[in-house]
Amino acid sequence: MSVTTSGLTAVRAGLLDYQAAWDEQRRLHESVVAGEQGDTVLLLEHPSVYTAGKRTEPWDRPMDGTPVVDVDRGGKITWHGPGQLVGYPIVRLPDPVDVVAYVRRTEQLLIDVCAEFGLAAGRVEGRSGVWVPEDDRGPARKVAAIGIRVARGVTLHGFSVNCDCDLGFFDRIVPCGIRDAGVTSLTAELGRPITVADVLPVVERHLPTLTRA
Repeated sequence: MSVTTSGLTAVRAGLLDYQAAWDEQRRLHESVVAGEQGDTVLLLEHPSVYTAGKRTEPWDRPMDGTPVVDVDRGGKITWHGPGQLVGYPIVRLPDPVDVVAYVRRTEQLLIDVCAEFGLAAGRVEGRSGVWVPEDDRGPARKVAAIGIRVARGVTLHGFSVNCDCDLGFFDRIVPCGIRDAGVTSLTAELGRPITVADVLPVVERHLPTLTRA
């Protein structure tokens, strides 16, 4: 199923293996670069998988032999799996390309999505992604992650929002290489079930934020 809003097509891809999603990203990227297709965002869930960006250190990886897929996005290691909504925007950035501005727009999209569910989340200086600030429950904790790549002016990879996933998967790694902060989910923070099906239409509604100048 696909929905087009403000010139951006959102494709609901369901549960999709990481390699299959990566192949589809590259196919879409070629089409968008060539001008054969407009800006497109894949929205999906993955079966459980760890992916390591280019800055991943050996000590960030799981020590129990859990397989890790090495990818060409920025950032370090993270986990994807059921209960987490993943978005892969394949969008052409304005010229001159400003990657930082695109990351900030992606963060704003995710902050606005969290706000719709009643969760106050924001940015942490020097760290990408969207965070619940430190409070009496613990240190700052990440509820949504961002890891992107830009090639020939068009984006790849993207963001993930923890909805009702098993946070125990993050215990095997140093998520995003950050040792002094936690990982959380909308469900854990709000004390009520928030599923991928709940979050999906809200993310779709906010996708035009990605392409605003």
